[in-house]
Amino acid sequence: MKNRSAKNKYAVHGFFISIATTIAEPATILPLMVSFFGGSHLLIGFFTSLIKGGSILVQLFAAFYAQSYPKMMPYLYRVFAARFFAWFSIGFVIFFFGKDHPDIALVSIGTGLFLFSFAAGFGSVYFNEIVAKVFTHKTRGKAIANRQFFMGLGSIISGGIAGWIMSMYEAPYSYGVLYMFSALLMLIGIYAFATIEEPVKEQVSQKEEKFRHFLKNSFKTLRADKALRCQILVYLFSYTYLLSLPFIILDIKDQIHLSGFIVGGLITAQMAGGMISNILWGYLSQNRYIVRSGFVLHISAIALMLVSTKEEVFFLVFFLIGAAMDGLRLAFSNMILIIAPEHKRPVYIALQSNLTSLGLFFPVLGALLVERLGYHPLYGFTLLTLSAGFLLSLRLK
Repeated sequence: MKNRSAKNKYAVHGFFISIATTIAEPATILPLMVSFFGGSHLLIGFFTSLIKGGSILVQLFAAFYAQSYPKMMPYLYRVFAARFFAWFSIGFVIFFFGKDHPDIALVSIGTGLFLFSFAAGFGSVYFNEIVAKVFTHKTRGKAIANRQFFMGLGSIISGGIAGWIMSMYEAPYSYGVLYMFSALLMLIGIYAFATIEEPVKEQVSQKEEKFRHFLKNSFKTLRADKALRCQILVYLFSYTYLLSLPFIILDIKDQIHLSGFIVGGLITAQMAGGMISNILWGYLSQNRYIVRSGFVLHISAIALMLVSTKEEVFFLVFFLIGAAMDGLRLAFSNMILIIAPEHKRPVYIALQSNLTSLGLFFPVLGALLVERLGYHPLYGFTLLTLSAGFLLSLRLK
């Protein structure tokens, strides 16, 4: 019964967090918003990276302390509070200052996204440690798939909300309302997860005296575990779709008229892809098969952008991207918890998150490529890197 309650709360958290954060989705709203305030392709790429890239700085530091914690929830409360205020502040500044002070709006977006992501650097270690303790290896995969299904449902609803708000309010007020309203919805998800009963961890590691000793031991672990190194490399290559993702919506904008409802529809298509695909991911027994399928879906989506200019195809592109993103996220989230020894779990989580988070800055490279070469060469380069990742995934055990 406790496991079922935790599974439901885990899914509710994902549902409301997904509604909230979909408005900063790097494929749709964020590029349009930054472009509205006069941001360049490079700034769009940089802000896209900030959504999660700020966590790179602190994950290993968080794991350094977390390895000796018997319970994580008290520390996660602080993370939840910081993320809520960072998100709400973006909308507040945009709504009240964005129209007359676009530079202030851009600064608030960048600062808020960085703080939101920075707090997540601590939160991901605590959050995943709780998930690992609450669910067994047998139940965790289905719990993650169930959560991602409801995250997809939340994102579809968010797409409708975003389209309606963008049609009701003119920019930039619409962007401000989106962030403030979604921040309030975020609180519901936070409350759900915060009420999960966390077991006390019995096997904890003795914290090293100094952080540099911890870093040294962590990279000894990386050198000693071949499966971990291979998994991290494949995961890093899976992020190369981000080379193109933030600029697909701008390419589409140059080809068709983008109304608020079309933008909402593209968001809905992407999230529907994630939601529907999770029905399949939940029943696939091998994570490596999910990883390979994710690469194939990303490759198919980018290839479609190379060969078609039809509106209905653009919806298919976002559907495939959503399916691929959820599949890869599920597989790698589960695999790291499977291969990690219990007493070293925070270290394994932090190593994978930190090293693969370098891929979150691929949009910056993508921005440089699109400004110099254009959209089609960027798509071609993205296809090459995704194909390389697929070949590497064949080595996963």
